[in-house]
Amino acid sequence: MSSALETLRREFGGDIIEPGAAEYASASRSVLASGSPAYVLRPKSVGDVQAGVTFAAAAGLALSVRGGGHGFAGFGTNDGGVVIDLGLLASVEIIDEERHLVRIGGGATWGQVADVLAPHGLAISSGDTRGVGVGGLTLTGGIGWKVRKYGLALDNVVAAEVVTAGGAVVRAGAGENPELFWAIRGGGGNFGVVTAFEFAAHPTTDVFYGRIAFPASEAATVLRRWADHLRTAPEELTSVAEFANPFAGGPEAPVEIRVVFDGDDPELAAKAIDPIRRFGTVIGDDVALRPCAGTLVDGVTPPPGIRLVTRSAFVDEGAVPAVLRLLAKAGASQGSPFIAVRSVGGAVSRVPHDATAYAHRRAELMVVTTVVGPQPVVEAARPALDTLWTALAPHVNGAYANFLASATEADVAAIYPAPTYERLAAVKRHYDPGNLFAGNHNIRPEEASPTGEAG
Repeated sequence: MSSALETLRREFGGDIIEPGAAEYASASRSVLASGSPAYVLRPKSVGDVQAGVTFAAAAGLALSVRGGGHGFAGFGTNDGGVVIDLGLLASVEIIDEERHLVRIGGGATWGQVADVLAPHGLAISSGDTRGVGVGGLTLTGGIGWKVRKYGLALDNVVAAEVVTAGGAVVRAGAGENPELFWAIRGGGGNFGVVTAFEFAAHPTTDVFYGRIAFPASEAATVLRRWADHLRTAPEELTSVAEFANPFAGGPEAPVEIRVVFDGDDPELAAKAIDPIRRFGTVIGDDVALRPCAGTLVDGVTPPPGIRLVTRSAFVDEGAVPAVLRLLAKAGASQGSPFIAVRSVGGAVSRVPHDATAYAHRRAELMVVTTVVGPQPVVEAARPALDTLWTALAPHVNGAYANFLASATEADVAAIYPAPTYERLAAVKRHYDPGNLFAGNHNIRPEEASPTGEAG
């Protein structure tokens, strides 16, 4: 390793942070996970990323790539390996004003993107949290407040700059390395370090944004009417139903319907949102016209020792009634996890299922459960959580990688149906045959899928 380390120190122009350094305590952890890497590298250039990747491969060390660091599964750090923290590669530049093309560094956050684009009246379909990294979110999906109108974040990517396991810099787009371009739109960080994205942004106005709250006792009725309404609502309306919030009363917590209407016309917004107000007894309503960038919230970094256990699955139209009944029943019980149900459909469903490595195009809803607390609290909540997901299993399918706290083979199989996985494995064999980029929901270079089916 000594020669590899000497080469790194000679060629790397960014910061090399090792145990004992003043910055190490903060640099070694990601937002949701602690680690003790041997080296945290903060590159200042694409050449630095190449040097970091080459060093990790030559030294035989585990490699983690960190964007915003919000991954629930803790992929942004490790023990004893190398972390490449892209936070200094965070430029946001409009490169074609007529086509609204935006080049974004792989370490930028969505808050940084929104701040640059807002003065130009532009936006990109993203997540809903300012501190979340552009790279981590985009490579596996991107479900946020514009998803029904403009699709997933990855649906708006037109090209990417990637450093491969061999240290090469390649461009991936529809006309250049098209299989790699297909793979990085849903396949996560399995194929290299994305040092820059090119997105097609869209003009935006202010939007109607806020929450409409109902009593917990009306959850079953509100959820059913909400899902029925979203099925025919204009695609400008994206919505999330949240309930059983442990910090707001658990089973007594209000049912909150969060909405964004993507437009500033009050009459059109009222036609889309007013029906929601008739779903039950409104006990809170703060929906108002706000800047589009104001829909992104500040994320919270949990204190040491606090875990977030998140699980997700998709719901097709025919299973919606059964799933909502099960969720309403669970939410009314002591020990329920925090439950969120997100509307999808719209523009997402119009993309062919095999156009990207994101495979869950036909889902109408996405269910997310979260347990928060120290380890004893998480363990105490596990029986109720397992019971709920066992009941849901016949009615849901797949999983969303950005809302998974684990990375088992079953998780990988849920994220990637066998045909998708096998195509991804072929791309993996070409760009990362040694599986250097394993710190993710891992696609192995072998031909077998996680379910054991041959490719």
